[in-house]
Amino acid sequence: MWVVLGLGNPGREYADTRHNLGYRVVDALAARAQARVRRASGDFESVETVIAGKAALLVKPTAYVNRSGRAVRQIAARPDFDLGSMLVVVDDVDLPFARLRLRPNGSPGGHNGMKSIVEALDGQTAFPRLRLGVGAAPPGMALEDWVLGAFAGDERDAVPEFIGRAADAVECILELGVDAAIPAVNAPKPA
Repeated sequence: MWVVLGLGNPGREYADTRHNLGYRVVDALAARAQARVRRASGDFESVETVIAGKAALLVKPTAYVNRSGRAVRQIAARPDFDLGSMLVVVDDVDLPFARLRLRPNGSPGGHNGMKSIVEALDGQTAFPRLRLGVGAAPPGMALEDWVLGAFAGDERDAVPEFIGRAADAVECILELGVDAAIPAVNAPKPA
């Protein structure tokens, strides 16, 4: 079974922030499957469904982003858990706004949520991640303020389409597998 883990912060005040794109992609996938993510017995909300013909567990950790590893530790304890079939959907300040990048594995970089996940997995990094570009913080703005800030202007208007493309990418990944999906997912968005 695939696990699609979207990172975000719980609470209404964070709903439209850059840090919550992972949550929003999971919600979009659940809506497409006519399913609803609900509180689970652990530090996460989830729903089991089918995406692109594959069984999938959609997950939203209920701890703050920098403690996402709590949910991962609990999910990794399941007997059917396969590290290579856990796709983490995460915001990325090193990518331009609305750019998608799929990687089969890698370091957590500077993302505290990814660091928490890797720590929970005892340093293992062999899981795919779909990075969602939110752009770099403007000069003089703290990174935390940037990722916890809401989108504005043209970016705000473009977020629904961006989330839709990210959900399409997840479907592509589950249908084709990570390696086969990389060229399509990582291609620049058509103009």
